[in-house]
Amino acid sequence: MQYKNIIRILGLLVGLLSVTMLPPALISLVYRDGGGLPFILAFLWCIGTGFLAWYPHRFEKTDLKAREGFLIVVLFWLVLASFSAIPLMLLETPNLSTTDAFFESFSGLTTTGATILNHIDDLPHAVLWYRQQLQWLGGMGIIVLAVAVLPMLGIGGMQLYRAETPGPVKDSKMTPRIADTAKHLWYIYLGLTIACALAYWLAGMSGFDAICHAFSTIAIGGFSTHDASMGYFNSPAINLVCVTFLLIAGVNFALHYAAVQSRSLKSYFFDPEFKVFIGIQIVLVVICFTVLLSTGTYQDADQALDQALFQSVSISTTAGFATTSFADWPTLLPMLLIFSSFIGGCAGSTGGGMKVVRVVLLYLQGLRELNKLVHPRAIFSIKLGRKVLPDRIVEAVWGFFSAYAAVFVICMLLLLAAGMDDITAFTAVAACINNLGPGLGEVAANFSSINDMSKWVLIMAMLFGRLEIFTLLVLFTPAFWRS
Repeated sequence: MQYKNIIRILGLLVGLLSVTMLPPALISLVYRDGGGLPFILAFLWCIGTGFLAWYPHRFEKTDLKAREGFLIVVLFWLVLASFSAIPLMLLETPNLSTTDAFFESFSGLTTTGATILNHIDDLPHAVLWYRQQLQWLGGMGIIVLAVAVLPMLGIGGMQLYRAETPGPVKDSKMTPRIADTAKHLWYIYLGLTIACALAYWLAGMSGFDAICHAFSTIAIGGFSTHDASMGYFNSPAINLVCVTFLLIAGVNFALHYAAVQSRSLKSYFFDPEFKVFIGIQIVLVVICFTVLLSTGTYQDADQALDQALFQSVSISTTAGFATTSFADWPTLLPMLLIFSSFIGGCAGSTGGGMKVVRVVLLYLQGLRELNKLVHPRAIFSIKLGRKVLPDRIVEAVWGFFSAYAAVFVICMLLLLAAGMDDITAFTAVAACINNLGPGLGEVAANFSSINDMSKWVLIMAMLFGRLEIFTLLVLFTPAFWRS
């Protein structure tokens, strides 16, 4: 294991992270909210620590192997999310404990959107910006940005890309060079963010709110600058903008890239995962609308459609924005939406969950097993669109599903052992491992009331969800550490 090279790379990454402390300090200066000093101190701490880690090992430039790639990705999230908690610990308003600062930082960087903060409207603008910025940076994975920059510094990126990229098929690149791939992803990501901010502004948000909510919308994060989230604006137009860009961000970014390159929308309509993703959204909206109207939750059909559309897309794409407390809806709907977050967005999107393509493959594999029972001697292949998939991919999906279920159960049992009730424990783990944010019961509004042990368990659940289980689990195998 190339430990010196790994320390060098982490030093560079922490040094890059220090730069992200400056925009909140500038925002504080503009709004004169008195919240800038912690970010300046955090900047100095991060750049100093990064330099001390990098400088002694600056000449350790050897090619990374797959093992180093996985270890760096895991350390990347652990180290950077930990350093991102520093300004939150230094703040006077809000005054956060170490556990709460780490929870908010990990929740932001993993785009989970679960928060321990109350009275968000009263926070300094610097803090509001920083939370949203964390989600934006974590949305596509800061590692992708690092892969675009660090090759110039002598760091190979292919292993990092394969370890970080979400989805079951990690061997494909959109362009031959990994740095080009990362840059194209970020051009699209940045372009969508700008378009989203402009749309919010035209729909009636202030400039500050528009940019902040564009950050968390394209990242499918769910943090807001207001306690009432999107409900604060009480605007169907803003809700529609949010839904539109959540659906765009929930689609595989490789499809966006193909559409930009070909200047055609054909790539979307020929993609089986995209069609299933849109189909799931339509079914959820129809069910929510029908139940809300039939139970009299909303008397007005337009309002019922607005709420059904917004909440179903927000929860199922794992954003977690809210216009109302969906926990107060008829019991069927909150549970349905929580379960929909297990599916999440498409592979290669900023959404959480298991990803649509994996659920499709699980369904197709189940169908194949049923057919084998009827025709035991027949040979059935699994096709995704017109492409026949090798059995190794199907086996990997089943392995992922098994690991996902095992981690979920262990986390839930730990929360129950910590004294949490069953509904809260189930939905809290679902909210964190699916990178969703809101749950039900005690965590319907926020996570401030749960104990510290539960928060650390949920931080681990966020990491498992963001790293898609295997990237983190592989570090616990003896074979990984054997030379």
